[in-house]
Amino acid sequence: MSTASAQTPRVKLASLADLLAIPEEQRFHEILDGELVRKELASPRHGLGQSRMSRVLEPFDRKPNGPTRPGGWWILTAVTLELAIHQIERPDLAGMRRERMPTVPEAYPLRVPPDWICEVIAGSDARRRDGVQKRRIYAEHGVSHYWLLDMGREVLTVLLLTGRGYVEVQEAGRSERIHAEPFAAVELPLAVLFGEDAE
Repeated sequence: MSTASAQTPRVKLASLADLLAIPEEQRFHEILDGELVRKELASPRHGLGQSRMSRVLEPFDRKPNGPTRPGGWWILTAVTLELAIHQIERPDLAGMRRERMPTVPEAYPLRVPPDWICEVIAGSDARRRDGVQKRRIYAEHGVSHYWLLDMGREVLTVLLLTGRGYVEVQEAGRSERIHAEPFAAVELPLAVLFGEDAE
């Protein structure tokens, strides 16, 4: 047997060039561990969770301005984030402390690792991908806070990065009102995230 035939063919890992080769209007993809993956189409429940979370965290999305409007963050939705050459994600929400990123860059993709990411789960594939694969990837790239908003189970899981990876610090359901890091200055009414109107 020749040496050439005995060698295992190399798998080509996807990178930004592969992502940019997709027409912009069809570019709903991520690159996870070098694999080009199309994100699930956002269901109405997914869109609800994403917009409600953004709205609840609005007091932080500004310059620092006192205890009831704490500020100090940029809260971005569906931004393309390049954590490494073969790791390009589109988290549902990403938060950057303004002390680390004073202005929002013009360049695409964003290459500043977020301080906080929230993925909205609205299907079984997303539960596996966000809860296992992305959990590992975000931990490897130093994202300090990772939230999973599960619209099917109506549960918010709050994870904190430690030397052992992410540890679950809170899990709360629809009927609860919680304070969760890194946004503990404002109470989160979870029922609002899952579709109830604010009081």
